[in-house]
Amino acid sequence: MADKPVVNDKARFTRRALILGGLQVGAFGALGARLYQMQILDADRYATLSDENRINTRLVSPPRGQIYDRFGYLVASNRDNLKIVVVPEDADDLEALLERVSAIAPIDPKDRNLVLRRALRQRAFVPVTVREDLSWGQFARLNVEGPDLPGVRPEAGYSRQYHFGKELAHVVGYVGPVSEWEGSDNPLLLIPGHEIGKSGIEKVRDKELRGTPGVRHVEVNAGGRVIRELDRNPAASGTDMVLTIDTQLQKFALERLEGEDAAAVVMDVHTGEVLAMASVPGFDANQFVGGMSSGNWRGLIRDPRKPLMNRTVQGRYPPGSTFKMVVALAALESGMIKPEEGFRCTGRYFLGRSSFRCWRRSGHGFMNMHSAIQMSCDYYFYEVANRIGIDRIAEMANKLGLAASYEEEFMNAKPGLIPTPAWKRATLGEVWFPGETVIAAIGQGYVLSTPLQLAVYASRIANGGYAVTPKLVRSLGDQLMLSKEVEKLDISDASLAIVKEAMNAVVNGGGTAARSHFDLDGVMMAGKTGTSQVHGLTAALQAKIRKNGGVTPRKYVDHALFVAFAPVEEPRYAIAVVVEHGGGGSRAAAPVAKDIMMKVLELDVAAKQAFELDAPLGRTAEDVSTQDG
Repeated sequence: MADKPVVNDKARFTRRALILGGLQVGAFGALGARLYQMQILDADRYATLSDENRINTRLVSPPRGQIYDRFGYLVASNRDNLKIVVVPEDADDLEALLERVSAIAPIDPKDRNLVLRRALRQRAFVPVTVREDLSWGQFARLNVEGPDLPGVRPEAGYSRQYHFGKELAHVVGYVGPVSEWEGSDNPLLLIPGHEIGKSGIEKVRDKELRGTPGVRHVEVNAGGRVIRELDRNPAASGTDMVLTIDTQLQKFALERLEGEDAAAVVMDVHTGEVLAMASVPGFDANQFVGGMSSGNWRGLIRDPRKPLMNRTVQGRYPPGSTFKMVVALAALESGMIKPEEGFRCTGRYFLGRSSFRCWRRSGHGFMNMHSAIQMSCDYYFYEVANRIGIDRIAEMANKLGLAASYEEEFMNAKPGLIPTPAWKRATLGEVWFPGETVIAAIGQGYVLSTPLQLAVYASRIANGGYAVTPKLVRSLGDQLMLSKEVEKLDISDASLAIVKEAMNAVVNGGGTAARSHFDLDGVMMAGKTGTSQVHGLTAALQAKIRKNGGVTPRKYVDHALFVAFAPVEEPRYAIAVVVEHGGGGSRAAAPVAKDIMMKVLELDVAAKQAFELDAPLGRTAEDVSTQDG
């Protein structure tokens, strides 16, 4: 048997030591290289990551721009609001956390459920407002107990305050929390508790009123508690705004309409400034700040009187006999009717096999244009409309502003409806009948208009045919928003003079509004009454009225309208009043317009110096009773 080779134990140990040493050197080399990369090459990156865990960047909600009336009375401002927000991703058990918070600052169960739903619907890092308007004691205690409430952040912010919450609710509108569909891509709208315009001028001018958010960098500990603020870039407040509205006149108009379902608009006939814009019934805009309870919301939307509806721009009514100046001007401008030409009103107008009654069933006798407007003779306008045709009437109505919506400044404003054969064919797929022209001549049938459009219409007649448009914002920041030049309409001064003189006779010459005549040292008002039928007197309805003792149920009573301007000689103010189911323009609408117009002339709003934003003035609702004039 051959001898086994002799293994050198020393050589074997040396090889193993070299291999092990090589492995150790390689491992330490790799570790050293990694440490070099992390500590030298990537030092800035890891320092940034460390700071991001230690330093939080938070947006600061900007105060909303303040709103003033035309004389500097504060309409909408901001008040301090202490609140709690929670970041869902930082809370281990959100439901249990809310229970603990509620022990310090009670949270309504409905609000608690709303917070839980919002936390599920939106991204986990987006803070959710839990409760607002904390007391200072609650706010302080939450700050002290912050380390034991992960994800909870007590914050100081702002809430909107309306100093004329009831008087200007429809005009100014209100703000509310941001809904899920309202621009979640905008970082400003993700700030917990941030409110945006939901209605009125708050909505229309929301972007200007919002402001620009600020940024604050804070150092936090492992539990998320703020240790200190490192730096702050302050928020820039929104742009301040001055309205054209005079709050004193607005309050008077609302008080005069109290108890009715009605609307009134007062305008400056030369500038288009809306001086008062009253819609009743109304609501208090402060109810909406911070969110309204579902019970209160249901109460408002189910109210049969529709308090949320701004009747001045959303209420569309047949204009009735206030529309007759449109027909008169269309006839004069066409050259087909002379002002002295007349017709004998017998109380009933025949057109083919159809007949149309005048409101005076016994007839007015001979009527020319002046007397027909003065006494509101339907028969005269039936005949005139039949001669000139609906297209000429519609063209004049459009010139006088009765079709426009003016939605650029007035939220949810509805357009008027001025029908034509082309409109009916396109909309209803039907032909136009001559009888529809006759009915349109007295502002019935398909014709619809809002109180704002009626005020514009009266203004354009009063100012000599200039196309003023209604303005609600007088200035935005240092920018004056009023138009300096107004287009002259293609309507002759002679035609306008004839119509204006007839409107003067309506009030001051024994016409249909004679009971609303006034004379303030030679200053008088000219106008036109209107009564629009709500429901035809069918046989069934007449039987129902007889059964009711001759009393017509309110919902079937006619609407009452009145348009006017003053002073007669040098017009400056125009007004339109609509009283739903008022029964007659001369009885229900004209007396209201008379009282409001007398107040306008007493205050002489347009003659006074308006407020400028750089003036040291910021009065509130409590000061209105002492306003000059």
